Amino acid sequence: MYDVVLLTLGSERDASGGCGGGGACCGGATGADTDPATGADGGAPGDADRCATGQPRVPVLACADALNARGARVQTVTARSDAEIDEVLSRLDGPPRPDGLTWPDPDGKTRLVVATASDGQLRAVLRRLVRRYAPAPSRRPADLPADRTLPDLPPVAVLPLDPARGGTHRDLAAQLGLPRDPAAVAAAVLGGTPRRLDLLRNDGGSVTLDGALLGAADDAGRPLQWRARVEVDDTILTDGDELLLACAIGNAGGYAMLDDVTLLAAPDPADGQVEVAVAVPVVVRSALGRKRVRLEVRRARGRAVSVLPREGKVPYLDDGVEGELTRKRSWWIEPGAWAVWAS
Repeated sequence: MYDVVLLTLGSERDASGGCGGGGACCGGATGADTDPATGADGGAPGDADRCATGQPRVPVLACADALNARGARVQTVTARSDAEIDEVLSRLDGPPRPDGLTWPDPDGKTRLVVATASDGQLRAVLRRLVRRYAPAPSRRPADLPADRTLPDLPPVAVLPLDPARGGTHRDLAAQLGLPRDPAAVAAAVLGGTPRRLDLLRNDGGSVTLDGALLGAADDAGRPLQWRARVEVDDTILTDGDELLLACAIGNAGGYAMLDDVTLLAAPDPADGQVEVAVAVPVVVRSALGRKRVRLEVRRARGRAVSVLPREGKVPYLDDGVEGELTRKRSWWIEPGAWAVWAS
């Protein structure tokens, strides 16, 4: 018999200083760059009154009923702070290690279902998992894979709370083909198999599950131009001297398209690589000498990517959470570091 925790974050919208970002509210944090010293996202501290206080949503109750019907012991938890998320995650800990590290239990009988209204909420939970189990570089154990900075994270089941995100504007669960019906989610968490996926970590202390899109548009919807140096491993996509319209960093395919332009050709969340693309406006002349602007898309794949803004702030979306990049940011891939329960 399994113990199953159905975890819901206390806010259904992203809030400054939210859960996973060091504040009181839940759902992933908005704001400026993450502080490398604390790992907390920028922006004002979260206010407790921003968090939802109602009863569990209907899909959560339906999933709990389906889990109970299959013989599981179920507890529903609404977390409104990082500490409350961490208390739930502590149930996934393994036995004490000789080196004193906290490590997940590969044979644990507790399984976690995360009810999410957005990819940012799922990211908030994964960020806390990484903080719990990733050892400091000075304490790196010998049994950690050479291409990883953290052990295999415990699998999580995803219970989407927004049916619309399975349609045209697809969330990560839809991209991965995960079940959305509460009964099907219950079947996956109790009788499915873990599907291991790549994780993007960054030097700001956060993680990315789907991808990031750098750039913005004005009030009329016209893309704003900006400059940055973008490198993927040893490949320089742009040296920072030319104007850009967008930069997509893809683990999965949420930011593969920009309007009708294909940025990412074939992002794969399980291939051990990150795909990166920059969109560069290029002026060309026709045979009649007329000037026009075409969009040149440059792509590269690798293990790591860095973006160094040349001036000002670069707005971005990271797993749907807004922020502004003001200094160099690096992402690197952790192959197969996290997992979802799949049917």
